[in-house]
Amino acid sequence: MLKKLRTADLGTVVVLNDFFLDRIISISDVGSFYSKIMEKINFGGSIRNISQRDLKGGNATNVAFALARLGCSVSLITIADGPGSAILKEAFSGFDNATLYVIDGKPGRTTALEFENGNNMVNIMFSDLGDNEDFGPEKLGSKERAALKKADAVVFTNWASNLKGTELAGFVFENSGKALHILDPADVQTRAKEFKEALGNFGGTLDSLCINENECNILLSQYGLGRMSGTEESRGLLMELSRNSSVPIDLHTAAGSYWTDGRELEFARSFPVKPCLVTGAGDVWDAANTMGYLAKLDPSERLLFANAAASLYVANPDGIPPTMEESLALVVQNEHRKKGNGRDRA
Repeated sequence: MLKKLRTADLGTVVVLNDFFLDRIISISDVGSFYSKIMEKINFGGSIRNISQRDLKGGNATNVAFALARLGCSVSLITIADGPGSAILKEAFSGFDNATLYVIDGKPGRTTALEFENGNNMVNIMFSDLGDNEDFGPEKLGSKERAALKKADAVVFTNWASNLKGTELAGFVFENSGKALHILDPADVQTRAKEFKEALGNFGGTLDSLCINENECNILLSQYGLGRMSGTEESRGLLMELSRNSSVPIDLHTAAGSYWTDGRELEFARSFPVKPCLVTGAGDVWDAANTMGYLAKLDPSERLLFANAAASLYVANPDGIPPTMEESLALVVQNEHRKKGNGRDRA
């Protein structure tokens, strides 16, 4: 795996289309936080000592940034106004392997509450979609269309927030030739039936549907297949979902990640880590997974690399995606630890 990633000609990845201005609010004690809100509900006022941070956001923007950090050549097609465009340019200014195609419009805004739920970190997001909600093929100019034609991979994100998502994704996949086509739809709960129908249109052009456990359960429900629970049962359900949708699936969960094309299945366990944040972890996973595809890693190796990148991200309190070398170092460290304990590779 190490040699493949370091020597592979990865080509160029085009990512589209959402950009958000994110505010992350960390809640250490949900009960106490709720009590403080109720104390202020009648008269208003400030609740102090609540940890907050502002980040550039949006699935496409996060995936593109993570790909740039990993060392891939990446082009981001997105939408932003003047101040948002300045933030994007500043964020990507340190990369000579990143190109921005910023279409004039209103960016989205998201406030995310992060808190602990048992042993897991959970986020709840409140979003103003801006013009991300109405991004169709008509917004793509000659430069954007030329970038798509030259792409070696296209990652289309956040279908769920774009009412023209089916139209845009269809156009993008059709006009990027033999490029690798990856779709991460985000939370499709309110448009689940519509997304199932859209998958029927994408089946012949889609190389990977990247989803998390919640999104997987939503799709399983649409096909009448039940719900994920234990690892063994989940394997069968996921393979059945891939067969029913005629789409290869990459699934990332807290316990580990899966790949299946409906005939075969691979699973890689997550790395043990104490999370400092969770918002954006799926985007980092998508970026590393895409890099693994382009490097032609075996599915098990690709999942392992993606798990490593996501683990390093959630353990970083500054929310900075890892480099390729940092991700590989974690994989190697984990392999040495397991050999030292006398265990076989998972």
